[in-house]
Amino acid sequence: MCKIWNDEVYLAAECEERFLVASDIAEMKQYDIFMAGLAHLKEGYRVERSRPDIHTVLVTLEGAGVLSTDEGVFDILPNTITVLPSEKPFCFELAYPCKSWKMVWLLLHSSDTWTNLLRINRPVIHFDACESIWSLTSLIYREIGGRSAFRNMMLSELAKVLSSVTANISDTHMRVLSVLNSVESQLHLDWKVSTIAELTFLSEEQLNRVVKQLVGMSPRDYLLTLRMKKATDLLSHKDWSIAMIALRLGYKDPNNFTHRFKKHFGKPPTHYRASLLPSKLT
Repeated sequence: MCKIWNDEVYLAAECEERFLVASDIAEMKQYDIFMAGLAHLKEGYRVERSRPDIHTVLVTLEGAGVLSTDEGVFDILPNTITVLPSEKPFCFELAYPCKSWKMVWLLLHSSDTWTNLLRINRPVIHFDACESIWSLTSLIYREIGGRSAFRNMMLSELAKVLSSVTANISDTHMRVLSVLNSVESQLHLDWKVSTIAELTFLSEEQLNRVVKQLVGMSPRDYLLTLRMKKATDLLSHKDWSIAMIALRLGYKDPNNFTHRFKKHFGKPPTHYRASLLPSKLT
């Protein structure tokens, strides 16, 4: 059955956003930027669009989100850019309610300025210039009501950095992505970095470099992130015991799982489950 998409926005009270709009920054119009924002998102955040008439771009610095489209579900991790073309439905939300998601979002009109950016054929890709985008957007925000020439210069640089994004990906990267997808679908297995390296025909050092380019973290940290994200999903189901969840995620010893979870989230899984609202437990 096809998903029925809606138009909804939810922000928890703990979320903080600073908005950049054309009525305050007239120069945005010449760069075909409809609106932008600097966001620190916590506790709850969700945006769903059924058929947007504008392009949406997310630049993630810290924390994580989850993106759903007609093509599937994707993790939005640090040091990535997410490009969502107009006319295509999507939903993105905070991945971990207890962890802050720091990102810049932009709403863009179709124009020659953004042609290269919109050619990307994958919704989430690694992006080395996340800090630059945050800094430039912050500088523009601070100049609301200030120097027009300075705002124009910063917007020009922002457009240049964003339009330089490339979706080119090597065969090696594709091979690693394929194996990482297998890892994500089989988290119950006892994955080791050496095993993943062997499957990708790379040395551990080469694998470490490629995975960092793709997802912004080491293979070991990425595997832990996948397991902890899945753990939060499973903890919302009351019928799953901690021991069952541990086994489902490749931990033979539940105590080891509890230790990892507490180190990652700052609280043990039992406390995390207790903190969930009754409506989120199934």
